[in-house]
This record gives sequence, structure tokens and C-alpha cells, in this order.
Amino acid sequence: MTGVIQAHNRKSAAVWNSGGAHYEDISRGIADSIEHCVLRLDPKPGERILDLATGTGWTSRVLARRGAKVTGVDVSEKLIDTAIARAKSENLDIAYEVGDAESLPFEDGAFDVIASTCGVIFASRPEAAAAELARVCKKGGRIALTTWLSDSNLFKMFMVMKPYMPPPPTPAPPSPFEWGKTERIQELLGANFDLAFERGTSFYREPSGEAAWKTFSTGYGPTHSLAENLDATRRAELERDFVAFHEGFRNELGICVPREYWLTVGVRK
Repeated sequence: MTGVIQAHNRKSAAVWNSGGAHYEDISRGIADSIEHCVLRLDPKPGERILDLATGTGWTSRVLARRGAKVTGVDVSEKLIDTAIARAKSENLDIAYEVGDAESLPFEDGAFDVIASTCGVIFASRPEAAAAELARVCKKGGRIALTTWLSDSNLFKMFMVMKPYMPPPPTPAPPSPFEWGKTERIQELLGANFDLAFERGTSFYREPSGEAAWKTFSTGYGPTHSLAENLDATRRAELERDFVAFHEGFRNELGICVPREYWLTVGVRK
């Protein structure tokens, strides 16, 4: 089953498609936060779990290894194709499909548990995505989300890219980093979920700033698509600034960037 991607989200789907199979290297960089999420979610064998914005399926595979019955959904067809291949290579029985977080192709209360690790934050209409989270989660079911803090080093990485981006439309779309404020998460989800929060820090490690540039410009849709649409001079300037930012976190073994996030766990009212 493949859900319909709404017209206003097709451009976003194309951006995430641009990273393709290399997005797996981005997931590697947040693997510690994924483990944190799964630990607090405490999935049980046989539970029906939705991994929303699954990417190449890293979180869904961690959940499936716990014995859960997992469905992974993402707006990107290429990421889903990679997730399918990776699950198959590990003999994990996971259902994957292309779908829109703002209009999910599932019945009300279809899932016992919903996880989204730094994924649903990129939905262009947060209220619609939040409503869908509540709709497809059964009463008494659980959700767990990781969301980058609004002043995190991941946010600061986006600020490095911002001068090279085209001007946003008017009105500007909501920032994914609004999900990095507990007040905003309460606004979006508090009416339907009893929420609890825990701060975490993910450590992104690479041999060098140049390695970080290669990882992101190859596999991370927003960085890849931005770099591809710049002329040679501007692309070189972006690379210079991106490398310099990451080199600011150098230690004796390479670079290590602490990236702060909220883990939100909710119980459906």
C-alpha cells in the first residue's frame, strides 16, 4: 500500500529523495538518540508500531529486533526502497510504504505505538501531522519523538546553510526547530497525549570536517539538494563554511559535535 503525497509536499519528497541510499550515513550519526528513544519507548513483542518518517529504516530495524510488528512510512520513495532492501538483508519482517505524515493511509487507532526520530518535525503543516499522530494511535497507546532543540548545534548547522538558500516564500513555512520547544510540542500534542520530556545529546563523530561535508552533501537531502543547485563558486563557499563549522568541534581523534534534542514520550488520552 502506498499513500498519496499531497501536492504541497511533493517538493519536500524530492529533496529527501536526493540523498537516496546514502541517507543511511545520516542515520548512523543519530544512532545514539534512536537507541535512547527505543529504550524509553520500551516496545513489547507483537506490538503494532509505526515508525513515521523512517528514512532508510534505522529506527524501524531497532524496533523490529525487539519483536515488534513494525510499519515504516516516509515521504521519500528512494529512502523507502533502501529501507526495504536493508530490512530484507537482515531478514527482518517490516512493512514499508511511501506516505504523507499529514494524511496517513491507516485506520483510526491502527497502532499501539508510534515513533518518529527527528522526522515528523519536517512536516510542512505541523498541526495536520500532530492530528494524524493522535488519530492513528490507539487509546492508551504510546508515542516517542526526538526533536532537535531550537538552539541546538543541528540548528546552527542549518544557519550555516541558510545564506546559500533561496529566499523563503511568503508566508515562510514553519521551522522544524519549533518542535525543539516543549511549549510548542504541548500545543501540538498536549490535547491528545499526556506528555513527558527528557533532554538528550547525540554525538556526531567524523574524522574531519571534510568527512562531515561529504556525508551531508551526499546523503542529507536538504544539504545535497542545496549544493546541487549552487554554481561552482557558491558551492565551494558553502563547503568551506560547512567544513569550518564542524572543524570547530575538533578533538585529538577527529570531530565530535554534540547535538541536543528533546525526547518526548506521550500516552494517548
